[in-house]
Amino acid sequence: MKWPFGPAATTRLVGPWLAILGATWRFDVRHRDRWSGLLGRPFVFLLWHEALWPLLWHHRRQGVAIVVSDAPDGHYLGAYAERLGYRCLYGSSHRGGVKALLGAVGALEGGTPVAFTPDGPRGPHRIIKPGILAAAARVRVPILPVHATADRAWRLATWDRFMVPKPFARVRVGYGNPFEVGDDESGLETAADRASIELETLDKEMAWQYAAVTGTD
Repeated sequence: MKWPFGPAATTRLVGPWLAILGATWRFDVRHRDRWSGLLGRPFVFLLWHEALWPLLWHHRRQGVAIVVSDAPDGHYLGAYAERLGYRCLYGSSHRGGVKALLGAVGALEGGTPVAFTPDGPRGPHRIIKPGILAAAARVRVPILPVHATADRAWRLATWDRFMVPKPFARVRVGYGNPFEVGDDESGLETAADRASIELETLDKEMAWQYAAVTGTD
């Protein structure tokens, strides 16, 4: 059955319940200094699509812009993100990618941090698309990998196994080492490799004894 409500109405209906859920999470932040050292200047948050929800909640109302798919489901995410205080830049790697890239460049040039899921909106899972890296290179801003895990979480039956921490879950948020895209010909490729390594390292560092990737308690 087709969902009968649009993005704005859905956010009004579901948003308060999502806020109640998010308020129960207990956050454990790792390498906070890597993030705090960038405050006051533009930079790119780089995160896997699967960890989007807890990170949206953790960084709400901090003046961050996010790149969101221009597909219909992306507008539902965008409506919720705007409720949390984010500015949405619509586009995707499949359609409207140039629009999103120009929007990201404009936001960064204006001093706004931009968050991007390089494997979104439809995958492949944990494979980086280089678009936002090109935006970071153009504006010469740092890239900050960030990841989240939870000790108890549901995993949706989606391409990315989207993570939803359960009520009162302990959520770990970790920041990788900031880096910039090099000026040489292999700059984008090298940056993509660096980003993958940083995110993989965070995933291993923040793993729980009974990992949330299993979807079990």
